[in-house]
Amino acid sequence: MFELISLSFAFFFGLAVRRVGLPPLVGFLAAGFAVHVAGPWLGLPGEAGAILDHVSHLGVLLLLFTVGLKLRLAQLAQPQVFGGALIHSAVSTTVVSLGLVTFVALDWPTALLLGVVLSFSSTVFSAKMLEAKRDIGAFYGRTVIGILVVQDIIALAVLALYSGDAPSPWALVVLVLLPLLRPALHWLLTVAGHDELIVLAGMLLALGAGGVGFQAIGLGSEIGALVMGLLLSTHPRAKELSDALWGLKEIFLVGFFLQIGMSGLPGLNDLVIALVLVLLLPLKGALYFSLLLLFRLRARTAFLAAINLTTYSEFSLIVAAALLPDWLVPLALALSLSFIIAAPLDRLADRLFEHLEPWLQGFEARRIHRDELPTDLGAATVLILGMGRTGTAAYDEIAGHFPVTGIDADTYRVQGHVAAGRNVLFADVEDAGFWRGLRMSRVECVILAMDNVEAKISAARALRAKGFHGPIIAHALYEDHVLRLKTAGATHIYQTMNQAGIGLAEQAERAIDLGRQPASYIEV
Repeated sequence: MFELISLSFAFFFGLAVRRVGLPPLVGFLAAGFAVHVAGPWLGLPGEAGAILDHVSHLGVLLLLFTVGLKLRLAQLAQPQVFGGALIHSAVSTTVVSLGLVTFVALDWPTALLLGVVLSFSSTVFSAKMLEAKRDIGAFYGRTVIGILVVQDIIALAVLALYSGDAPSPWALVVLVLLPLLRPALHWLLTVAGHDELIVLAGMLLALGAGGVGFQAIGLGSEIGALVMGLLLSTHPRAKELSDALWGLKEIFLVGFFLQIGMSGLPGLNDLVIALVLVLLLPLKGALYFSLLLLFRLRARTAFLAAINLTTYSEFSLIVAAALLPDWLVPLALALSLSFIIAAPLDRLADRLFEHLEPWLQGFEARRIHRDELPTDLGAATVLILGMGRTGTAAYDEIAGHFPVTGIDADTYRVQGHVAAGRNVLFADVEDAGFWRGLRMSRVECVILAMDNVEAKISAARALRAKGFHGPIIAHALYEDHVLRLKTAGATHIYQTMNQAGIGLAEQAERAIDLGRQPASYIEV
């Protein structure tokens, strides 16, 4: 009964907020509060929260596992990631702790603990929003995830310090031996094949080896799930595994957002504390933005990352439940409000930056990060934007006939293409600064092969605004996308499923004609 009521509330609240342009997760949070209020009236059992807690935990582990599948170790060692996370945590902790001691008269140990957890941002929210926009592989997306991973490591150390639960002596041994296990883990994923077994293999590694295994040695199940994904990130089937787990992860994460809402209704004092914390969010975002600019990132990259990181962390609830139960409700409310505010801002971040760009670009460093340099396409006749499977197939087909250059926002994917001998450059096509610095005088045709239809529309508009008059070719999954792409300036649009069907029919016709020929005429 509890499961049916919770899912019903989640569905209808999620549907309602989506109708007004907000992401469904905002509705799930509201549904949690509604279930909390209606629970006694509906006669829900007391153990219902325990069930939701379990489902929520599974969702978080699967999310972090899939995030790990898209990470690279070198990403964490970048200055803007490691330095940005440490400096932000240090500054935020100092300011918030001093404020709590001065204005709330808290003791220093409690103030420091709250200062630390309030300096963190939500891994679940950021990963969810980046995945929805398909921006985890983009430069700003990888920077965000890297910062969050460093924060998770700090969080683990803080929790161990305050709770007195030190990691097992075996923890260091396990961490040293983990890289040696990579071949075995890759072999396991290879022999799992496809279909149900790859899903089971992913869940076994995320929940078993990562969750239960790391919990047993005192390192935290969340970190374990992330590390397991990281070890598999270089496997050829990493993307397939991530896609296979998508549906399960989404369902389980509904439980996470419901659980936050069900943590309790706030009183007046709780509401005041939550509102004060929400008023501090702009300062948190401004600090992220400033630090990333200091590490020579473009204003757009720093802005998108800062918007995505301007939330409070679900880790604050874990700490409150274990060490500060009196702070659980106000922190849950502040976390929920930060999601409600950040979700639409993150969704509109590109448009917001377009309006603020003339002002924000004045803060850019003169020397920008090497991964964000303007692009010269040289002698390329054909430009392919998006070098995933579709873009790579188009590149390989056309490269023998025309000079071609590919562009992708994932630096690791770009490195793989360059190693394979393809002329592929790194750039974020949704960055207006990229188009201003782009030199494409010899380009006669552009192929839009990105996954995200919004990115295609943005690129088509930017090409036309730049004065490009040649053909722009794109593919679309849905009928309504076709009109939007044409309006943006695309000239040739192919519906992917329709073209696949036509291709299959053409193959069938050739096979039938071939089968009807005399045996002596059939080519072998």
